[in-house]
Amino acid sequence: MSDTITVGEVAARFLEACGVNTAYGVISIHNMPVLDAIGQRGNIRFVASRGEAGAVNMADAHARVENSLGVAFTSTGTAAGNAAGAMVEAQTAGTALLHLTGQIETKYLDRNLAYIHEARDQLTMLKSVSKAAFRVTSAETALDTLRQAVQIACSAPSGPVSVEIPIDIQQAEIPVPDNFSPLPPVVPDLSKADIEKLADALSTCSRPLLWLGGGARHAGDAVRRLIDLGFGVVSTTQGRGIVPDDHAMNLGAFTLFKPSEEFYATCDAMLVVGSRLRGNETLTYRLALPQPLYRIDANPDVEDCEYDVAQLVVGDAAETLNELADLLEGRVTPDNAFGDNLAAARSAAEAMVMEGLGPYTELVDAVHEAAGDDFVWVRDVTISNSTWGNRLPNLQRPRDGVHALGGGIGQGLPMMIGAALAAGGRKVLGLVGDGGLQLNIGELATAAQEKANFVVILMNSQDYGVIRNIQDAHYGGRHYFSDILTPDFSKYCEAVGVPHMQVDNLKDIGTALNSAQGIEGPVVVEINMKSVGPFARAFAGPPARAKA
Repeated sequence: MSDTITVGEVAARFLEACGVNTAYGVISIHNMPVLDAIGQRGNIRFVASRGEAGAVNMADAHARVENSLGVAFTSTGTAAGNAAGAMVEAQTAGTALLHLTGQIETKYLDRNLAYIHEARDQLTMLKSVSKAAFRVTSAETALDTLRQAVQIACSAPSGPVSVEIPIDIQQAEIPVPDNFSPLPPVVPDLSKADIEKLADALSTCSRPLLWLGGGARHAGDAVRRLIDLGFGVVSTTQGRGIVPDDHAMNLGAFTLFKPSEEFYATCDAMLVVGSRLRGNETLTYRLALPQPLYRIDANPDVEDCEYDVAQLVVGDAAETLNELADLLEGRVTPDNAFGDNLAAARSAAEAMVMEGLGPYTELVDAVHEAAGDDFVWVRDVTISNSTWGNRLPNLQRPRDGVHALGGGIGQGLPMMIGAALAAGGRKVLGLVGDGGLQLNIGELATAAQEKANFVVILMNSQDYGVIRNIQDAHYGGRHYFSDILTPDFSKYCEAVGVPHMQVDNLKDIGTALNSAQGIEGPVVVEINMKSVGPFARAFAGPPARAKA
């Protein structure tokens, strides 16, 4: 056995030490030493995507579902640029992800020689779409740089981190390191005085409400303790499943509906945990939230927000909520009507959603029946997701929902692949539109090659539906550039060996979904929206409230 190994093998062994079982990417001359080592060692499954954007989306979804480190490989230059949009999505979602990209030979770096695969000031580009970005400057520092990158990616608030490794450094040999272990994530120190102050304030409340975001996904047990003390819950789309969506004390992801806002007015405090109070879930920050408003977050920067905050406690969500529950034991006297009032608000909000769907209520019912209680729900940005997919069907676990949080279309299909490979055989259902599907449709071949088990529900309106609705609402019905040529998806599916089912009448959707779930690998169930007809209420973008 040799006493030296390449930096490429160092990277492969380090990823194994991080517990990585699957990585995604596109092989290139500028990342081949690392991928060759991964292939030779055989301990990490490498999924060859058809594009770099898809690879990052896959790694992102894999990390979200598995609660692990996502890993994506790209080449340098144009290839790294191709990944930028998907990196923005991972950053928005707070996904712990390592983006490993090659780089040209060190002696030609930063000289603007138009060298093959060169990008001028690539590191600055990567920093703009990453939580942090690093360049490995020598073979001897490669492992330390990777350790630092993963520690930052996994430390709250988590996010994607990029690392450039020049090709000559990947090929260089160094003595075999004694230890490949990663560094532990950094956890913020919790102030005892701060949590005691918060507990004192909440102990006087009888109708307190928790607003749960994605930063609280690991805090489900602590949240249940507070529910048992008398707290209610409302979830952002990223916070769904921290407690089951159908829990009696969960208002669900109906954050901005009128019945919810009317219910907020009856609450005597709101504690926001692991959420940035995003504009699209707060009527552009004009949703009337309960007062006083308190926050728990690992990121002290959230104090700079559009809402007045009575107190911010900086800390890990699970640790802080458990400490809070300890301090509130026996000190909270809940209002006996609180649970009934919350349930009534949820029922009214859900009814508003269903009333707006018109004929598509049959689709929602069919998805509920097909999904059951144990499935992963992946969604792209499309009208169906914005109206009902972000709130229904019910999710039971905090890692069961994956959606394009940043609002970019075209990411749903590759996310389904990553989710399916992380789901351990559980059902995966996905929701996409015809416009979005075309952005990354090449990844359907990746899904077929990898035999990724999922069912795509394809909402085919043969246009950019939400754009047309916005044009109707705000631009005098002038439909510039929203009509798009839509391919025959059945023929594309046939070309890559993916089963396809066409549904022209939603009375047939239940049969189609049940049949699709019995097929190994990816299946596309296409709904002809021209045949089904329009929604009862047009969706024209995220709701907003005009300034007073």
